[in-house]
Amino acid sequence: MFTAFSCCIEPIVLCILPLLLYDALQLKKVWLIFPAAIGIFQVDRLYYVQFILIAIGCVTAVVIYSRTAFLEHSIEKLISLRDQTVEKNLRLASQNSRLTEMQDNEIRLATMNERNRIARDIHDNVGHMLTRALLQAGALNVINHDDSMREPLNDLKHTLDTAMSSMRESVHTLHDDSIDLQKAIRDCISTVDKRFDVSLDYDMDDRVPGEIKLCIAGIIKEGLSNAVKHSNGDKIKIILRSHPAFYQLVLEDNGSCKKIAETGIGLSNMKDRVDGIGGQISFTPSKSGFRIFMSVPKERL
Repeated sequence: MFTAFSCCIEPIVLCILPLLLYDALQLKKVWLIFPAAIGIFQVDRLYYVQFILIAIGCVTAVVIYSRTAFLEHSIEKLISLRDQTVEKNLRLASQNSRLTEMQDNEIRLATMNERNRIARDIHDNVGHMLTRALLQAGALNVINHDDSMREPLNDLKHTLDTAMSSMRESVHTLHDDSIDLQKAIRDCISTVDKRFDVSLDYDMDDRVPGEIKLCIAGIIKEGLSNAVKHSNGDKIKIILRSHPAFYQLVLEDNGSCKKIAETGIGLSNMKDRVDGIGGQISFTPSKSGFRIFMSVPKERL
């Protein structure tokens, strides 16, 4: 502004008018050069060449500003386009991740169902045939009077017993692997009364033994049933953790509970389940709710 007023006093200062014009255009404050416009009336004190150079400089300043503004606008558009592209890529990656997870879940469920089918077929077909063979071998051993055949028959019975034990172990392994614990828990939650808000915090290993899965599912089912029957709260929290040394289950509601009936069949069944796998379970009533805490050491499995 001071330089612009100087143009009114000393016309020679008009030589920097192109710079003032460019700066005013950049700041979008063209009115800053209005004081300098007064000095134009004194151009007769300038040489003709100076006036031409000032005019050319002003035109050049306008051209440079236009190109700079266009370039800045182009850069802004490119940055905006880049940001939109990054956002779309992130959204697409997230969608692809969800699709991959859904596909993995479908494959895992299909694999579990197939394992369960195979285990059932083995149990129903091979198991029955082995049982029949065992009975026939036993019957032959009873009616046999040839001492030379007694040892081969005993060996046959022992072989069939070994085959039956191996088949049962394989069937149990297939059946245990086919249990989807998280799905079983969510199925239990889906049957809870709508007045309860049930939250699940699940963090378990992929390879949880089948007996642990069945015990946890049974405890949660019984605990949810008890909460629906006896709790006056409206929230139930389920926490499942797989720690380095033990599995942990916490099930609690926010209803008031001062004491519990130790003779309850449901609580007794829970204790029997947990004792059967070498774990521990406790029931804690309080004014802020009822809490079930279960832990199973991995070293006992």
